[in-house]
Amino acid sequence: MNKIDFKKISRFVLPILIGAVLGYAYYYFIGCNTGSCPITSNPYTTTGYGALLGLIWAFPTKKKTKEADESNN
Repeated sequence: MNKIDFKKISRFVLPILIGAVLGYAYYYFIGCNTGSCPITSNPYTTTGYGALLGLIWAFPTKKKTKEADESNN
């Protein structure tokens, strides 16, 4: 059987959950009450946008190596 790697899973799931919670908190504390704001007037959309931003934040970036830095100078 394959062993589940919880570190890899948590690297993506935790930022998504944190983003979703922050998105809902944005709706709750700052959101638009009149309904004229398409994003902030609905808790589902702000939670979804927060989760999406958490997912984007979770993707790794390329690290520069010393060799690449020296070749550019």
